[in-house]
Amino acid sequence: MTDIITALAQELNQPKNYVENVVQLLDEGNTIPFIARYRKELHGSMDDTALRNLADRLSYLRNLAERKEEVKNAIAGQEKLTDELAAAIDSAKTLAEVEDLYRPYKQKRRTRATVAKEKGLEPLALAILAQPKADDPAALAADYIDPEKGVETVEDALAGASDIIAEVLSDDAAIRKELRELIGRKATLRTAATKEEDSVYRLYYDFEQPVAKLAGHQILAINRGEKEGFLKVSVALDREWALGLIWNRIVRNGGKCAAFVRAAAEDGYDRLLFPSLERETRSDLTDAAAEGAIHNFALNLKPLLMQPPVKGHVTMGLDPGYAHGCKVAVIDGTGKVLDTTVVYPTQGERRKQEAITRLSAMIRRHGVTHIAIGNGTASRETEQMTAEMLRDLPGVSYMIVNEAGASVYSASKLAAEEFPDYDVNLRSAVSIARRMQDPLAELVKIDPKAIGVGQYQHDMPQKRLDETLGGVVEDCVNAVGVDVNTASASLLGRVSGLTATTAKNIVKYREDNGAFTGRRQLLKVPKLGPKAFEQCAGFLRVPESRSVLDNTGVHPESYEAAEKLLALCGYTLADVAAGEIGLLESKVKLMGREKVAEKLGIGVPTLDDVVKELMKPGRDVRDELPPPVLRTDVLDMKDLKSGMVLTGTVRNVVDFGVFVDIGVHQDGLVHISQVCDRFIKHPSQVVSVGDIVKVMVLDVDEKKHRISLSMKQAK
Repeated sequence: MTDIITALAQELNQPKNYVENVVQLLDEGNTIPFIARYRKELHGSMDDTALRNLADRLSYLRNLAERKEEVKNAIAGQEKLTDELAAAIDSAKTLAEVEDLYRPYKQKRRTRATVAKEKGLEPLALAILAQPKADDPAALAADYIDPEKGVETVEDALAGASDIIAEVLSDDAAIRKELRELIGRKATLRTAATKEEDSVYRLYYDFEQPVAKLAGHQILAINRGEKEGFLKVSVALDREWALGLIWNRIVRNGGKCAAFVRAAAEDGYDRLLFPSLERETRSDLTDAAAEGAIHNFALNLKPLLMQPPVKGHVTMGLDPGYAHGCKVAVIDGTGKVLDTTVVYPTQGERRKQEAITRLSAMIRRHGVTHIAIGNGTASRETEQMTAEMLRDLPGVSYMIVNEAGASVYSASKLAAEEFPDYDVNLRSAVSIARRMQDPLAELVKIDPKAIGVGQYQHDMPQKRLDETLGGVVEDCVNAVGVDVNTASASLLGRVSGLTATTAKNIVKYREDNGAFTGRRQLLKVPKLGPKAFEQCAGFLRVPESRSVLDNTGVHPESYEAAEKLLALCGYTLADVAAGEIGLLESKVKLMGREKVAEKLGIGVPTLDDVVKELMKPGRDVRDELPPPVLRTDVLDMKDLKSGMVLTGTVRNVVDFGVFVDIGVHQDGLVHISQVCDRFIKHPSQVVSVGDIVKVMVLDVDEKKHRISLSMKQAK
């Protein structure tokens, strides 16, 4: 375990004691959000992303250590484990290196080499491989002719020996490692078309790129094109380079045995070694691309979930459609459904005017101030109808909402439980309205993979993708905090320390006993014990509590310290509730943060967090972000002209650029070269999903529905 701690500390550039503390906290069953927020002194204030990375690497290194022991035991069981081999296995840094060392001892299916060994030809192969300068392979082979074993001639014996030598060299860990490095530096990936028909893969119909320079999105696109039968893919490496590398390692002299070994090595390279390494290279490229895509998905998901809510407003949700009409739902400021209907604005002018009349009446009747329009089918026409309607409704604005996953949610068991009396399509309209009102609370009900801010998510390792995106959702929910008296079971289930069962139990408890009046009351919830309470309490808000601390991010374990701090600075909890402690932070600085922390018996990071929470009880971290863009009028694609500068919302960030909603239904693309003036490896270095950005229109292709934008030229 000490070796793992040391390796993690070096790899993550963190002090060894911090890493050791985090490992201990994880092993004790603490969650990442809890460790990140309430144990800062023990890990130097690492954020949740750094802690999750540490946890991932810890898992990998523990699996690596376990596999090393399994391999050593397996080789020892064959009585072939030497001190040198054991040391090599122990010093291996990756699973690939361990498997290379194990390869010669692993049980194989029947190969040409195993057949030759069964014929008793292994001693001949080893004798030739030793390359005695004076001996002739044919002379050595004469002693191994045995018709009963199927070795009729010298040629038969030499063919079997060649097969054994080829496999020995193919299984050599040092050779594989050197060739693997050579492929990484010098190999290219080549693709060719297998069909003459046009497709989305036409860019790769005649494509060649060095392996070292391949982008993740290229690898994933090529893999899919190959899977769908449009592409033939191969890895190309200069054969002479590779053979020269092998010969330099194994050929000892210029005798006949050495020449035989060279020929056997050539056969082994062509038949066994390179095909194996080609498969491995493709697999490694895919794994790296998938990891990059998952990382990118997570980067995009976080700002989407953390979009500022449009709270407290009566909101109308429109789920556009053609044949089945536009589904409509009106919700109050808390998300409760007030009214629903279906209108048909796309079925002729008369029906559009009927829709405007009916929706205008609903807006006036319920006091609607904001309209959320789903961005799917018929969104364009619905947006135009809305803009026309709003000319006579001053004070009402609309926003296009990404509806990805809304249909998944509306058809789910969860939606059926939440809205048993509503049609599936109307549930979708409610979800769209709620996404505008509180994006996080609504989006947690949907599988993160269905939210639509990634690439090739169906090609990813699903377990890894689920774990990563689940971690992002968990971090976002806990960063914001959750009102224990209004949150759904879905939202509560994402809170640190709570499970789906305890979340449902909280909802049932408040239904049976009324609203929670304090955090301590959570201990009365069935199956929510002291450990779960420790993990979740700081992230749950109780606005109805008699103690204002229950409506802050101050953990109950720090309540005593918080009250002492207030007394030290001449304040009370009543002053906190009244918002009359504006000088708290400056008073603490004046007294000295270290001295105050020491007096209170807490660390400086905890002191800083307590001060911040007391200054703004009940605060929502999302309120500090730029508000979403609300519109009252609509642009058409034909209205766009080169050189126009517009404000838009970043909808997706991918390897090659940024998709921006500029209010014309069709998102425009800012190519990575147009994001900023300096060189960047990835657009996420500059922008995130949900950012409000200025863009200049470069080109508009109405026929192909493509809009080219520039951020760097809009400044």
